[in-house]
Amino acid sequence: MAVSPPTNEAFLREVDEELRRDQALTLWRRYGRLGIALVLVALAGFAAFLGWQEWRRSQAEAQALEFNAVYDKLRVASGTGAEQELAELVKNGTPGYRANALLIQAGVALQKNDFAKAAQLFGQVATDPAIPEPLRKLALIRQTSAEYDRVSPEVVIARLKPLTAKGSPWIGSAGELVAAAYLRLGRQREAGRLFAAIAEDKNTPASLRQRTVQMAGALGVDAIDQSAARDAAPEGNQGKAQ
Repeated sequence: MAVSPPTNEAFLREVDEELRRDQALTLWRRYGRLGIALVLVALAGFAAFLGWQEWRRSQAEAQALEFNAVYDKLRVASGTGAEQELAELVKNGTPGYRANALLIQAGVALQKNDFAKAAQLFGQVATDPAIPEPLRKLALIRQTSAEYDRVSPEVVIARLKPLTAKGSPWIGSAGELVAAAYLRLGRQREAGRLFAAIAEDKNTPASLRQRTVQMAGALGVDAIDQSAARDAAPEGNQGKAQ
């Protein structure tokens, strides 16, 4: 009776390993150069990104120094003498420095009573989507204020009413302009309610709060002066304690 030869496991493993090496060599010959090229491209891209970051950092530092020099020149020269530097920042500055340069140019125009130019410069900031939103909203309020007498009350309300919502940080400056526009349209009740909302906002400056309390009262709307209420509270408590 014939006996079958034993299986040589070591021989089979050698054959299997040789087959795998042959497959790996085939893959390397087919795709190895492509892999190296991809790695080199990735390294080059990363190096370019680092270089771009360093360039942006150096640009930001240079513009910061330039802006400080402009500010110092304006402060010393009472708003004159930095036109060229401001124009350069407007043309080549990052969004933040460009916005600040435009706001300064608009402020200089206001000093010269050139309200049309000031409104146009504020408008550039307000409509530039690359500029941070808080600066755009500030510029929109300043633009509307600069051309208030040359635009219709409806335009004022359409522009600024979204900034007068309860809790808005702009309710004081924007709200007063909108309330005045309501008065121009004969909408006294709406104006009074808005004046009251301004007075009741805890972040409203004291001088504006007092003015809006008076305006709301004159229009038949009771307004609560929050600062006066806070100041009066301890006295009331003391009276009860006595």
